[in-house]
Amino acid sequence: MRVVSLVPSLTEAVARTVPGALVGATDWCTHPAGLDVVRVGGTKNPKTDRILSLAPDLVIANEEENRAPDLDALRAGGVEVLVTEVRTVPQAFTELDRTLTACGTPSRPRWLDEAEAAWADPPVPERRATAVVPIWRRPWMVLGRDTFAGDVLARLGVDHLYATHAERYPRIALDELRSARPDVVVLPDEPYRFTADDGPEAFPGLPCALVDGRYLTWYGPSLAEAPRALAEALRAAHR
Repeated sequence: MRVVSLVPSLTEAVARTVPGALVGATDWCTHPAGLDVVRVGGTKNPKTDRILSLAPDLVIANEEENRAPDLDALRAGGVEVLVTEVRTVPQAFTELDRTLTACGTPSRPRWLDEAEAAWADPPVPERRATAVVPIWRRPWMVLGRDTFAGDVLARLGVDHLYATHAERYPRIALDELRSARPDVVVLPDEPYRFTADDGPEAFPGLPCALVDGRYLTWYGPSLAEAPRALAEALRAAHR
């Protein structure tokens, strides 16, 4: 089995579970460290000719991260493309099972069982909190409706204030975000790299939680550690 992954989360899952199967991945596939495969461009602009030259048996993709025209071009080149859809934590487990089976895993990996166990009883505070979750600035964009990251936070007792917005990643003026007065502002380090010096200063007087974007938005081996790591980051924002 020869697999090309166009999704960083799935790259990590396949590399850890069926390491010999992976022959190509995107430039954004940073885990596991030291991954030695052919790089095929970005998630939004993969080099389809390079992918086809690798003669993969399967390309794994995601309906949100990858563009339909690129996937259609790969199919036209005779390659099978598996497209995942992940909007909730339970969906992540279902799609990981499906993807790893398609990639030839001989058995269900232990890390997937550990991840499901971690999310079966995640740490939840006594009182639910409200949040805004910027994912970009210049312009400011936040989590909106129907997102995996939003479901992750909801399962940890955090309700983001734009969960019913018509758009999945709406642009919201900074003044509006401030005036919403959330209990916490959640600032991940991807896709925009918010840091202690870039992000919190925009929300004076509001607690800010700097979180590892891999725990908030990736669905793979990091799911096992995500509930604990995110809960600690959220608690730290109120110290």
